[in-house]
Amino acid sequence: MTLHQDITTSDTLRLTKRPAGERGKADFGWLKSAHSFSFGQYYDPKHLGFGNLIVINDDLVDGGKGFGAHPHKNAEIFSYVLGGALEHKDSMGNGSVVGEGGVQYMSAGSGVTHSEFNPSQTAAMRFLQVWLLPEVENTPPAYDTIDLTPADKDGKLKLFLSKDGRAGSMTTQADASVFAATLNGDQMITQGLCAGRKAWVQIAGGSVRVNDVILNKGDGLAIDGSGALTFDQGQDAEFLFFDLAP
Repeated sequence: MTLHQDITTSDTLRLTKRPAGERGKADFGWLKSAHSFSFGQYYDPKHLGFGNLIVINDDLVDGGKGFGAHPHKNAEIFSYVLGGALEHKDSMGNGSVVGEGGVQYMSAGSGVTHSEFNPSQTAAMRFLQVWLLPEVENTPPAYDTIDLTPADKDGKLKLFLSKDGRAGSMTTQADASVFAATLNGDQMITQGLCAGRKAWVQIAGGSVRVNDVILNKGDGLAIDGSGALTFDQGQDAEFLFFDLAP
């Protein structure tokens, strides 16, 4: 990674691009995954996470396949479904199917076992799986889902996960606020980043400009400092925005 080509600075903000093509890759046949941060057999000491954000996996799962029952502990995990549907079952007794535009969230806390499958036998499904670190460990595990309509995120940041559960968002044990947005044409979004926080942008599809940085599908953007962020020049863009603890 040639850092000087991927870093943009201003008086108060430092933006570091994480190009899609430099992510770790895994191909198990039924599962194809790209890792923004070190995960599984992919390890890069330069990319161990960003603040309390430790996993972003871009997963494509074949029809009828998935992840069998496996344990988690002390991680805040959500899956943002981009195509197809994701079926979830866990040791708390929860079972649900989340379709495109939906998000499933699990606070693993003191420990939980779950499975995730593609319920379609024929169509592939794609989702972003994200892990955040909780502020307090060993809390009771929890599960929730939310459906985001196209109108919810059209030209605006839609909050769907937050520490305080504000604005109808799901409540997480992590010090983080997570938003989804789509952007096209002359639409523009402005968002402030407060001093003492970090931010990350993950592009799920299309392309968008953040301040002076052009991002395409799969790219990430680490943001340090404070100041105003402008999202514009969207071309079928869909992205997540994370406001994170330092």
